[in-house]
Amino acid sequence: MNGLAEILETIAQAPVKKRAMTNHNVLNEAFAYAKPSSFSRGMRIDLNGLTILLISGTASIDENGVSVHVGDFRAQLRRTFDNITGLLESEGCTWHDIVRTTCYLRDIERDYDAFNEERTAFFKEQGLDPLPASTGIQAILCRPELLIEIEAIAMFRTDRAEGGKE
Repeated sequence: MNGLAEILETIAQAPVKKRAMTNHNVLNEAFAYAKPSSFSRGMRIDLNGLTILLISGTASIDENGVSVHVGDFRAQLRRTFDNITGLLESEGCTWHDIVRTTCYLRDIERDYDAFNEERTAFFKEQGLDPLPASTGIQAILCRPELLIEIEAIAMFRTDRAEGGKE
């Protein structure tokens, strides 16, 4: 038990490092919008070999902050997945590291079937097993032309031994 107490004490005393995430190849910064907004695309938290990514609500926005695929729910969802993929890649991880998503649909009754079909196909393309925990919510989004917005949480170890052994 003494060894466990030492481990817990080490974790409790480990510094928490945090920094904003970004990937300008897929998304601009929210403060650069024509009507600036005050949030980071995501936050990376490093804690004693464990990294947690908190990805802000992400939508069908291009690298210039312009809404794209207006009126096309499926295309907006795919662009949203691409934007999240770009943010994950900028931190050296993939959808396999996602543990939770929260999905905001402007009209859940109208779009849920298309959402579920596209999400299922995307997750299958990624080879995800297990699937992330997820919640779907109807919401008024920050721009009237946006039909879907997704936030995500990813977790991965950064203290893996060489050669891929944990």
